[in-house]
Amino acid sequence: MEKLIHLQNNIVSYYDKGEGEIVILLHGFGEDKSIWENQIFYLQNKYRVIAPDLPGVGKSTSIIKSDISIDDFADWLHQFLQQFLLNPDYKFVLLGHSMGGYIALSFAKHFSDKLLGFGLIHSTAIADSIEKKKMRKRGIETIKKYGAFNFLKNTIPNLFGTNFKEKNFQIVEELIQQAKILSEKTLVQYYFAMMNREDTTGVLSNSSIPVLFIIGTEDIAVPMQDVLQQCHLPSKSQVNILENVGHMGIIELPHTVNDLIENFIENSIN
Repeated sequence: MEKLIHLQNNIVSYYDKGEGEIVILLHGFGEDKSIWENQIFYLQNKYRVIAPDLPGVGKSTSIIKSDISIDDFADWLHQFLQQFLLNPDYKFVLLGHSMGGYIALSFAKHFSDKLLGFGLIHSTAIADSIEKKKMRKRGIETIKKYGAFNFLKNTIPNLFGTNFKEKNFQIVEELIQQAKILSEKTLVQYYFAMMNREDTTGVLSNSSIPVLFIIGTEDIAVPMQDVLQQCHLPSKSQVNILENVGHMGIIELPHTVNDLIENFIENSIN
């Protein structure tokens, strides 16, 4: 069941399931908290799993700021958890998918004392290249011209591995239909934040807590070779490569991802 909390003058919608050590799950661009459905169902048997809708998604209200950054979303998460968990000594494991991983990195940079470990699931610490920024600018133009849904309808299928996409058309279509709730304003805001984010490989190099990497061999959004260049940076890394999987391992290979995440959480809290 979805829950709501008032955060200053805003609202945050979230899931809060299970009991035990706290695990926070951050969804990516073009998604909402339901993207973690498989992981929440599995992990709630051992942990307290909290999955918020990021600002502007679902019933979570937007951050009103023209030059919004990934750091702003990390600060939003910090404020939400401070109010929500109340205990100033809380610590948790933070896992982010895609854009959620960018936010997790920013959170690790500014609030590392709150973390037991953090994970990049199909995500990267490397800032956008010049070519990637050009691609995002074209994406913003497309969103403004044709609308949020038409943009996502064409981009979401490309996030999946070839075999999965061919055999599971209905699952991909359901994800496309869920994207109807996302507004043009929200998508543009997130694209600008991602496009202008800083390189955070230094966060990995300076990390004294475990870092999880989950990588897909067919991921065109966050290519495997780019992520492999970062895996040696943390002092404690758990690196997992999913064969024949694209950008959506949490859906394409959920049971495997669930086991990998559970193993990482256990290593982080022990």
